[in-house]
Amino acid sequence: MQVTDQVNEVQKPMLILSDKFKDFLRVDVPREYLEGVTACGKTTVGIFKFMCKVAASPVRFHIIAGADLGTVEKNVINGERMLLDQFKYTASYWPKGHGKVGLPHVELLTPQGVKIIYVCGYDNKTRWKKVLGGQVGCVYIDEVNIADMEFLREITHRCKYMMTTSNPDDPNLPVYSEFLNRSRPLKRYVDDYPAELLAELNEPPVKGWVHWYFNFNDNAALTAEEIEIKKSAVAPGTKMYKNKILGLRGRATGLVFNLEKRHIITPQEAKEKQYVQFCAAVDTSYSRKSDDTISFKFGGITTERVFVALAEEVYNNKGRVARGQNALAPSDIPPLLVDFLERNRKRWVDGGDAFARDVYIDSADQATLTECEKYNRQIGSLYFFYPSWKRLPILDRIYLQIGWMAQGYYFIVDECTNSIHEYNAYSWQDDKKLPEDANDHTINADQYSWMPYKHMIGIPDGKG
Repeated sequence: MQVTDQVNEVQKPMLILSDKFKDFLRVDVPREYLEGVTACGKTTVGIFKFMCKVAASPVRFHIIAGADLGTVEKNVINGERMLLDQFKYTASYWPKGHGKVGLPHVELLTPQGVKIIYVCGYDNKTRWKKVLGGQVGCVYIDEVNIADMEFLREITHRCKYMMTTSNPDDPNLPVYSEFLNRSRPLKRYVDDYPAELLAELNEPPVKGWVHWYFNFNDNAALTAEEIEIKKSAVAPGTKMYKNKILGLRGRATGLVFNLEKRHIITPQEAKEKQYVQFCAAVDTSYSRKSDDTISFKFGGITTERVFVALAEEVYNNKGRVARGQNALAPSDIPPLLVDFLERNRKRWVDGGDAFARDVYIDSADQATLTECEKYNRQIGSLYFFYPSWKRLPILDRIYLQIGWMAQGYYFIVDECTNSIHEYNAYSWQDDKKLPEDANDHTINADQYSWMPYKHMIGIPDGKG
């Protein structure tokens, strides 16, 4: 029996399905990664599809895995509209084993016979090693964002079909680069994605790996009133709101900055401001093995002492190589940078001498500085290139910027999607003494651009 047949004949009274979830049940691919907001229905509908895949599989043995056995029982097996509730007449759970199967498992009665679904926690290496003794048919992984990576790498080549669910988490976790970010949404649902999340699905894609993003509106069982209750229970602007209500990735605690909706403006809103100084800077990383970027930033300071991050341009050598492009070297930067500066001068600067003539480049990157100076000697430009002004320690920069954000002196144009992503991910190290050395290239370039002009931003000294 096909999945859609079972929806129509068996499950219609229990599951109220949106059009997207109906599509989800129809799609037949080897890997599916489910991600989204809390209470969007992904586990309820996901476990139903998984059980239908098990029933249709010619393979006898399958796996359900989660953080630990108790968590799997709570999140997937027991509870209203979970596995045993949906398949009460055909499935039974044996937490201590049954018959010749000594491990915890679910038995599913099918026309082809009894299927065995092992249940394990990826916290127990000894037990999951026993489960992975051979090939299996279908695998369901709950909360894959916290799964043991050794377990994931081992299981992915031992199964024919795999489905995972995940809660939003730190986007730098290897589970994203190795698995979820290699999947892609169906074209008809791309517009449902927040731009920030869609941009993170940036690893070389694997054919047949589909990413699903679900929000409150995809759960047809939720009323408008219930959705509003869930939204109002979490304060907007907090990381919990970002993770649980918006369904976006990012560390739940330890963020350096609290970038709120009020800080993000449109290009038109930015155009309406009057600027007394423009500024620009560059931070670089030429690595072909990391997500670190070469970042150009262009900003402006207004007559009201407000800093606006107006534009960005970002390159990543890892991604370029994966797409068959040449990795950028320091000698490639000057023409790209001058073109970026000229486009933004013409877009934002009305005239006068306030344009960003002095451009600051990461002082640790002497090679790029040398190439920019060489470019000026041989070709010429309107711009002077200087090493970044790092006399202001990193904690002092952060302190200034946090104050500007709180007091309404810092804004960012919504087109700067890479910068917005970094502000929502940039975190303190575990000891809270310094920020992490990650998610900071557009942030660093931003700071390099305004540091020489910091006296022009925020409340003037002695007037706070």
